[in-house]
Amino acid sequence: MSSDNPIPDLPEAVLESNLRLDPGIEVATEAIAAGSTEAPPSTDHTLIRAIAWTGAGKWATQLLTWTSTIAAARILAPSDYGLMGMATIYLGLITLISEFGLGQSVITLRQLSRHQIAQINSVSLMFGAGLFAISGALAIPIGRFFHNPKVPGVIVVMSLGFLISALQVVPDALLQRELRFKLIASFDTLRVLAQALGTVTLAWLGFGYWSLALGNLAGTVTYTLLTIAARRHAFAWPHIGDIKGTLGFSTHLLGSRVAWYTYSNSDFLVAGRLLGEASLGAYTIAWTIASTPVEKITNMVMKVTPAFFSVMQEDRVQLERYLLGITEGLSLLTFPASIGLALVADQFVLAVLGPKWTAAATPLRLLAIYAALRSVTTLLPVLLNARRHSRFVMWDTIIAAVVFPVSFYITSRWGTTGIAATWIVLYPCITAPLVWRTAIELDLSIWKYLSSLVPALRGCLAMAITVSGVRVVMPFHWPVATRFVISVVTGALTYLAFVMVVERQRLRGFYTLVRGARA
Repeated sequence: MSSDNPIPDLPEAVLESNLRLDPGIEVATEAIAAGSTEAPPSTDHTLIRAIAWTGAGKWATQLLTWTSTIAAARILAPSDYGLMGMATIYLGLITLISEFGLGQSVITLRQLSRHQIAQINSVSLMFGAGLFAISGALAIPIGRFFHNPKVPGVIVVMSLGFLISALQVVPDALLQRELRFKLIASFDTLRVLAQALGTVTLAWLGFGYWSLALGNLAGTVTYTLLTIAARRHAFAWPHIGDIKGTLGFSTHLLGSRVAWYTYSNSDFLVAGRLLGEASLGAYTIAWTIASTPVEKITNMVMKVTPAFFSVMQEDRVQLERYLLGITEGLSLLTFPASIGLALVADQFVLAVLGPKWTAAATPLRLLAIYAALRSVTTLLPVLLNARRHSRFVMWDTIIAAVVFPVSFYITSRWGTTGIAATWIVLYPCITAPLVWRTAIELDLSIWKYLSSLVPALRGCLAMAITVSGVRVVMPFHWPVATRFVISVVTGALTYLAFVMVVERQRLRGFYTLVRGARA
């Protein structure tokens, strides 16, 4: 789960008031309410600024996380991290459902009254308290399962985060709804700073594994206090009749989230159960490397798009414009990174990871192609949720949760290559209903949607032809590291040159947009 979610984050060392709107957004909202078919430039600029601040915050928090992880690891023992790993096996699943989709409901359902939001605030607190109570009841049995008497205490302490963060679900959602992403990014940076300082300080003082648990809790407390101070909201006793629609929408989001967790992790389960730890290790490395470049880019966009789609949820013309524009922009960035990695996967494995990881080369090539597909389709559920089709998204995800595990089991006879290939074959089939429903919802031609990917695909085709030719003519006796660097540089230059020449009009438009946002 992303650290931007209003739920307690697990240690990354183990897992990997008044309404104050941006003036531009006030204008944009009024224009949309009036039925304008041409979004004010301020809306575009605000979106660019939101992505920029979110990206800056994410990179700042990543740097802090890496630094604190290295510092704590030099002090703590491997057994301390092992103990936390036992606890987070359970906490990871509970974290997935802890928000119950209430925050996203507040962002999307813009007709909610202040009294209804106050009731949702109370439901969030009750849900957090319930999860804390459940964790307390299960802590001892989980400790017995792992034969470790220290696990229950860690689970109880870390589960306090569910209760604490429940207080900031609504304030955080309201900040997103008001598009105050600069403030959110600063809060998230302070959260990670508090977590990093707390963890390292407690480790230095000799608290052992407790430094990891308490450091994480310090970050949760910090973010909760900051969001409440910036955008507090009242509580009210919930009446089911008043918020029945909201709870139904939240249930759909929760169902989608659980189903996603099921199918997105079933490949690891099948590989580990049927192929053994060596194959699972190679597959895990391939998945991590293939996903990282894409996720660093898409996460910045996915943090802000729900709120922007919510602002213009009744304006089909603007939703179409933003969907096509963001899809094209994402593809221009993610496709060359993913497809380029697929082209040099074998060289990358030998040059960077070493010969012992040769088994990861083919899965890496296939998973990189899948990552390219995934990078642009993640917008579709967000848009459909904004248009109140959360039930359709949920059932599509549930079908995936049934089909993917069975398919992974069947294709595992071909090893990790078969499992990786399953993503490429089935993912378009699961995504096709989302594309179809989006096209109907926006009265959008499917060909027009697919055409937004053409600029990136043309550039990648030119890159693939050039890299393949260079690899053929390069002497095989050259060091693999040299051949890898030449392939990467050749591919990058080819793609950049092709896009700058053939797609210069599009790039000029993007540049003008970014320059206007900076101004």
